Amino acid sequence: MTRLRWIRYGIWAVVAVIAVGLVTAWATGGFNGGVAALGNATSTALGSGEIGGPFTLTDQHGATVTDADLKGHPSALFFGYTFCPDVCPTTLADITVWLQDLGPSADKLKVYFVTVDPERDSQQKMGEYLRAFDPRILGLTGPRPAIDQILKDYRVYSRKVDGVNGAPYTMDHTAAVYLLDANAQFTGTIDYEENPDTALAKLKRLVGAA
Repeated sequence: MTRLRWIRYGIWAVVAVIAVGLVTAWATGGFNGGVAALGNATSTALGSGEIGGPFTLTDQHGATVTDADLKGHPSALFFGYTFCPDVCPTTLADITVWLQDLGPSADKLKVYFVTVDPERDSQQKMGEYLRAFDPRILGLTGPRPAIDQILKDYRVYSRKVDGVNGAPYTMDHTAAVYLLDANAQFTGTIDYEENPDTALAKLKRLVGAA
């Protein structure tokens, strides 16, 4: 069994504990609309044309993050949500491993986890969820209009899926990790569950460590 798989299992265990707490909060009325059902997210192809645009969001620490913060360093953006049962924890676990494998070069890279579900992903919830992963990953949330704008500008597919038989809703969403250079220009993606060596090679090229 690979080291990556062991690390994934460990992180999934932590995320599962967080999920139990969220489910309990929903069942007792702590959330409007409940928590996500354990369905699968969907990865879709990126649209053509220019990727990116202006945005103003808030990270899990309460700091304002704008598109200007993407300049001066390479970045990796992943769009998902904290109630995601598989794609998001798997990808964030992979990112955690990639940052470790990059060594000192990882400090050149900024990583952002942007919610597609701001109605449930508050600043506090983003902070609680991301404790299971590398602390350098910043979770971004904001009002629905701001989230809709960044999803549109980055050609991110996102769709709310109603739960069955009263189960809470889930979110289908693009599962690729977006790679941006130091000028905040889109350079490509890392696909969901891409070969670990290929993914790491892409990041090394991005940060100039290849």
